[in-house]
Amino acid sequence: MSSPLIEQLTAQHGYASLTADNIDATLAREATLALFVSEDPQRYPEANDVAVILPELTRAFRGQFEPLVVDRTLEPLLKDRYDIAVWPCLVFLRNGRFLGKISKVRDWSEYLERIGEILDSVPRHNPGVGIPVVNEPLENTHA
Repeated sequence: MSSPLIEQLTAQHGYASLTADNIDATLAREATLALFVSEDPQRYPEANDVAVILPELTRAFRGQFEPLVVDRTLEPLLKDRYDIAVWPCLVFLRNGRFLGKISKVRDWSEYLERIGEILDSVPRHNPGVGIPVVNEPLENTHA
């Protein structure tokens, strides 16, 4: 279930939706994206707050990222891919690669600081993909 505040992001502000039909093409684009993953606003009412804050953040960082509203059907996939444990969440990608994420509602100054850091960062592996590699010396089992 969505909410009128989340729906107005696409209807009034003109944000594109990330759907099963366009996910591959959208994430393959050379662009910096902010994916708004809301989950159910009935269960996580802070999603409505982020829906109000996102247009302000987009204005504050004019031209530095493109906001997208994630279709609810994609949330399980993105939850695993980007290790989302707390809702709502903004996931930042550059050229389809993970930059960082911000969960829950934050103070305005924290948004500005954290998004600035995220946008200045180098893309890295998706946090929910793969197994961490640990370099440990092999013990000599032949004694």
